[in-house]
Amino acid sequence: MHILLPPSEKKATEGDGPPVDLASLSFPGLTPVRERLLAALSDVSRRADAPNVLKLPAGQAEEALARNRALREAATLPVAQLYTGVLYDNLDLAGLDATSAAEQVIVFSGLWGALRLTDRVPPYRLAMAVSLPSAGRLGALWRPAMRAALRFDGGGLIIDMRSGPYASVWKAPRPAVAVRVFRERVAGGETRRTVVSHMAKATRGRVAHDLLKAGAAPRTPDELLKAVADLGHTAELNGTNLDVILHD
Repeated sequence: MHILLPPSEKKATEGDGPPVDLASLSFPGLTPVRERLLAALSDVSRRADAPNVLKLPAGQAEEALARNRALREAATLPVAQLYTGVLYDNLDLAGLDATSAAEQVIVFSGLWGALRLTDRVPPYRLAMAVSLPSAGRLGALWRPAMRAALRFDGGGLIIDMRSGPYASVWKAPRPAVAVRVFRERVAGGETRRTVVSHMAKATRGRVAHDLLKAGAAPRTPDELLKAVADLGHTAELNGTNLDVILHD
C-alpha cells in the first residue's frame, strides 16, 4: 500500500538539522529539477513582484520570502514534522509506527517533487500551481521527471489523496484509487451529496491514519473498501474512486 498526499501551506517554522542535501533525498531522479527550482525560487523571492508571482497572501509574504531566500543554508527537519494543517493534524503521524508510515507515505511538493517522511528539507513556500519566470510552470517541469523517477512495480495498491494540482503531475499506475469526500444530506425527502473542502482534508487524514494504524494491506480497490468500512467509515467504490461519505 502506498498513500499519496499533498503538502500543506502550513508548515513548521524552523528545523534543527543540517542544510538540505539534495543527494540524500528520496527519488534521486528528481534532483535536476529540484536544483533548477531551488535557484529559480531563490531568484524570484528577491524580486519586488515576488508576492504576486508566488501568489502569497499579504500577511504571509514577508516571512515566506525570507525562508525562500535562505533555503540553501536553512536548518532542515524531517518531512514527518514539516507539514501541519488540517490533513496532517488528523493524520497524526506521532501516533503511528514511524517505520511503517515512512515506507508507505509519499508527499508531493511544488519544490521537491515527491518526498518520503524521513527526508529532511527546510520550510519553504511554493505551490504547484505557480509559474516561475526563469523555469516556467511547475507542472510542466515535474511531469516528465516524475514519470521517470516514480515507479512502483508490483508494489501494491496506490491510494491517492492528493489535491488536483499535485495529482496532475503524476498519474498513479493501476491499481490506484483516488479518495474523494462528500457530505450527504436529506432535504425534502431527497438525498443530496455535496463536495466539501475543509472536512475533506480532515477526513483524508483520518482515513490514512486509520489504515496505517491498523496495518492494512489492501491490494485491490475492493479490499480497500472493506478495510475502510471495517475501520468505521462509510464509503463506496465508483470506478477508480473511493467515495467517503459524511453524514450530518
